[in-house]
Amino acid sequence: MAPRDEPQEKSVGANTIAALPQLPAADKPRHPLAIPVTGIFLLLLVQALVFASPFLIPVTSAVLGYFILNAPRRGLSKLGIPAPLSAGIFTLTIGTALVLGGVMLSEPVTDFVGDIPRLIDEMVGMAAGPGGIFESISEAAEATERALEDESERPMRVEVVDNSGIATSVATIAPGLLSQVVFAMCLLFFLVASGDLFIQKAVQVADRFEDKKNTVRTVHTIEKRLGNYLGAITLINIGLGLCIGLGMWWWGLPSPWLIGLMATALNFIPFVGAVVGSAIAGIIGFVTFQDPWPALGGFATYYGMTALEGQLITPALVGQRLRLNIVMVFLSVAFFAWIWSVMGMVFAVPLLIVVKVVCDSIPKFRKVGLFLGDAEGFQPGEARND
Repeated sequence: MAPRDEPQEKSVGANTIAALPQLPAADKPRHPLAIPVTGIFLLLLVQALVFASPFLIPVTSAVLGYFILNAPRRGLSKLGIPAPLSAGIFTLTIGTALVLGGVMLSEPVTDFVGDIPRLIDEMVGMAAGPGGIFESISEAAEATERALEDESERPMRVEVVDNSGIATSVATIAPGLLSQVVFAMCLLFFLVASGDLFIQKAVQVADRFEDKKNTVRTVHTIEKRLGNYLGAITLINIGLGLCIGLGMWWWGLPSPWLIGLMATALNFIPFVGAVVGSAIAGIIGFVTFQDPWPALGGFATYYGMTALEGQLITPALVGQRLRLNIVMVFLSVAFFAWIWSVMGMVFAVPLLIVVKVVCDSIPKFRKVGLFLGDAEGFQPGEARND
């Protein structure tokens, strides 16, 4: 009986093993060089972004413009207008607006920007001069300097006068800036004229049918959210500029329409734009009236309107779907300002929106997309569906 029982025991053992729940395979141990190699790659990537900024800035602006103009291009294609003609209409309209704006505003804007250093010097001189709010501090500093200074060994003071001015600076950067604008416009034309070619190529690269659908859905989501965000922000900033211009006119500041135009442009830069614009308005008011109260009024009016716009108007009009983690927005603005200067600050939020949409569409990075959003934008139902 033993020989007959042995196969039975083996059979029972095999069935028992098959009935046991299959445990997931153990995670493959991470290579010890994975973290150092990733860190080196990130450092090289940042260095490449800084080094290639003259090329990447116009490319980024053209790609963002392509996402924004794709939906209008599809609308025109339904009316029988081909993609190349739509691209020509868009680029011609943008180029004409840039040229007309540059011609009409070049002289007043140049004078306004060139006067800002002079206004700051005048404000400092008034504040530290006789009757100024920093007069006592200035006198104490001068007395300390005289006490520590040996008259017999006083060094000769040499003042270096820079006569270059704002005109020379503009003439220096104008050729490079113009070439970047032309390159961005040409690339935008070819991208829009290609229609959905890049989307089709991205779909062809994907292997599974679900991945193909997810790619199309992701691109359409980027187009929708970027269009909603930039369209709403542009209209809001124009309205904000008008309100600030009226407020500066009410305070009696010179060139209130230029201050309103400055507010419209600066408000595309999160955080920094409001502070810089408010400070400039306060400086202009202080130098104009030589009184701190109008300067404080201009500063408070400007900053109060931008705060009202940022805390109430923009969240109400832009909507919950575009809410972002405010800390990540700040870090994004700081990072892109470091690598791409002013244009980086303008691109920071649109690029963060693109990154969040891409992360939300990839299951592996969905937690990153959730982290990039704020608490009010989090929908528990969406997490369950994921």
